[in-house]
Amino acid sequence: MSTSTLTATGAVTANPDAAAWAAWHAEREEALRPPHGWLSLVAYHWLPAEPAALPGVPGLWWADADGAHHRASEGRAVRTATGDDVTTVVVTEGGSSVAGTFLPDGRDPVAPAPTDAPAGVHDGASGETREVAVEVVRRTGRYAVRLRDPLAPARLAFDGVPTFAHDPAWVLDADVRWYDASRPVVVGAARPGLVHHARAVGEVDLVVERDGGRRAATLVLTGAPGGGAALLFSDEADDVAPWRVLTVDADVAPGTTGRVRLDLNRAINLPYAFSDHGTCPAPVEGNHVPFAVTAGERAPR
Repeated sequence: MSTSTLTATGAVTANPDAAAWAAWHAEREEALRPPHGWLSLVAYHWLPAEPAALPGVPGLWWADADGAHHRASEGRAVRTATGDDVTTVVVTEGGSSVAGTFLPDGRDPVAPAPTDAPAGVHDGASGETREVAVEVVRRTGRYAVRLRDPLAPARLAFDGVPTFAHDPAWVLDADVRWYDASRPVVVGAARPGLVHHARAVGEVDLVVERDGGRRAATLVLTGAPGGGAALLFSDEADDVAPWRVLTVDADVAPGTTGRVRLDLNRAINLPYAFSDHGTCPAPVEGNHVPFAVTAGERAPR
């Protein structure tokens, strides 16, 4: 039985695939909403070699070969869930860890009950934490702290991620060639001066027939957690982020060839697209589609 759903253009469709996509994207948007989720990023501070104060962060911070360190100052400190002061945090290259939280001066610890504020103006769901989380990250060999604030403007103003309307023509069955073994590759990052060390696992042929023409591009797939693959790419569409990512619904099968389904309606923005504080990896050099991919998420800002 077919299911009707409302597309991004406001038209009603009886396409069950579109209904499944709409449900999937609603879950995707909901995953962005938590108090300390990707919409809450408000600051990024590199850690110095000697103890020093950081703007808007309690205590003193520094980093060395043993990790990132924190010491209370003037009675102010970042504290763990058990109430202890954070001391030393160690993370691996490319990793991160929420070290603890603090409550800014003059702020209630939880969001109050709703008021009669104008539409679009709010300060979080009633009872929701308003503490700021301090995330320790390690990027290109350096430690930094990143702040996640439930009252971040991007989070409070969030009303969904803009998308292209679902289009079944952007669901493609593509030829894939899995490498015999993954290959190390260094890629850029959303934050200048950083690099990421990725693993290339194969190549896929993106072939699109639209507007009476045939367009093609061969792109590199990188490894994803759990043995899957991801496609990071840029393209020629207007009103999209500099690059997006698509999770490939297939397990890596080293040394084989085959076909994979690429549903470009499910291409999404990486966290960097929502704030200035993301460090997301860029696509492998050359992973540019030389035509507009008018599918998936648009630029959120």
